[in-house]
Amino acid sequence: MKRRLAAKDLLFGSWNQLGYPQTTEIQARAAFDFCAIDMEHTSIGTHELLNSIQISQLAGKPTLVRVSGHDPLYAKRALDAGANGIICPMVETVEQAERARDAVYYAPRGNRGVGLARAQGFGLDFETYRDTSNDELVLIVQIEHWRGAENLEAILDVDGVDGFLVGPYDLSASFGKPGNFDDPEVAAALSRIAAVVKDHDKPAGLHVVHPGREGLRQRVAEGYRFIAYGTDMLLFAKAVAETTTHFDDLRAENPPA
Repeated sequence: MKRRLAAKDLLFGSWNQLGYPQTTEIQARAAFDFCAIDMEHTSIGTHELLNSIQISQLAGKPTLVRVSGHDPLYAKRALDAGANGIICPMVETVEQAERARDAVYYAPRGNRGVGLARAQGFGLDFETYRDTSNDELVLIVQIEHWRGAENLEAILDVDGVDGFLVGPYDLSASFGKPGNFDDPEVAAALSRIAAVVKDHDKPAGLHVVHPGREGLRQRVAEGYRFIAYGTDMLLFAKAVAETTTHFDDLRAENPPA
């Protein structure tokens, strides 16, 4: 996945919020290029995380984990469980990007703690993992604050950062105007990011939360090269809501005796 990102291949990923093995397997069997597991805005714990990583990778899908914050422990647990990379939320400065880098990579590139777990072949393949992980692990930083937008080019220049993922709702909230994308300040920040999307060597990503062909086509035209599409929770909720819309009509057609 690291090589495909560097080549700016067009990648589409699932977004796992529920953490159930069955929904993870359904997504892994679909035509996604990767799986993203969200530990920031969900109740997914380390055990569910491990199961989801195993299922996705056994289906041939690399797995990124959006960790809960900047504590190196979050990245260490996800990576030792075998994740192919980390999505670090709310990166606003070069220093934060460097700390995220240090949490992902072993010395001398970073200072990730060394232990034996699933990623290291349950203790049998540590040397192989040590020698290859720095060239294979992925670090994506999330830009979801006005400070991150201002510092975006410098953040992307940090060695070890493979790309960025835009968080438009949090970005608007950082101006005190959540969801108000037409506000001049918010629009200016989004325009600044859009210029970087088009011109920078490192790829830009976006989470298209609400699925739709035309919206997806628009984002690709804007230059986004790796896109998380929908969520397992939302896709299920939407399917249930659409499936039950005929109930009211049937009740009207069949009133109580």
